[in-house]
Amino acid sequence: MSKLAKKPILIPNNVKLYLEKNLIKAEGPLGSLQLEIKHPQYVSFRQEDTKLFVDRKTENKEGKMYQGLYFALTKNIVKGVSEGYKKVLEIVGVGYQAQLQANNLILKLGFSSPVNFEIPKGIKVTLDQKGQEITIFGIDKYLVGETAAKIRKIKPPEPYKGTGIRYKDEHIIRKPGKAAIAAGAGGKK
Repeated sequence: MSKLAKKPILIPNNVKLYLEKNLIKAEGPLGSLQLEIKHPQYVSFRQEDTKLFVDRKTENKEGKMYQGLYFALTKNIVKGVSEGYKKVLEIVGVGYQAQLQANNLILKLGFSSPVNFEIPKGIKVTLDQKGQEITIFGIDKYLVGETAAKIRKIKPPEPYKGTGIRYKDEHIIRKPGKAAIAAGAGGKK
């Protein structure tokens, strides 16, 4: 028996979980989310007090696979409605900054004109005072990650100077430039 079959998903006191035929609804202090069970022939759900168990109906490869998938997705919606998800991006570069205007994020990244990024519904974006740090917050883990990835994709960090948009905890491997390579190879013949 796998570890997930024994492990319950703990439901906080401020979250209400509703189990319907092919739908799980979670309501919490931050909002509500629902998860559609597209493969009910492989998994079943049972709730005991403040614990939710994801059981598999078959012991084949698909049963194990979908048990892990629905365990993770259910855990994500429970955490999303109670705590939420956050990603932090940094803008690195001279003159690079971001501004908020209504439902748009205006990015000045050294292009000929500023880039206008429309913030999706369900996502809250905040900036620090300098406009160098973008914080993306929401209850849907997938949407928060996808929004952060789309913003980063506008100007990914380049390997020579490290300028661009990167995640707060991301480490960029820097490459030596032409001058550094030429200076190192100048003494050898």
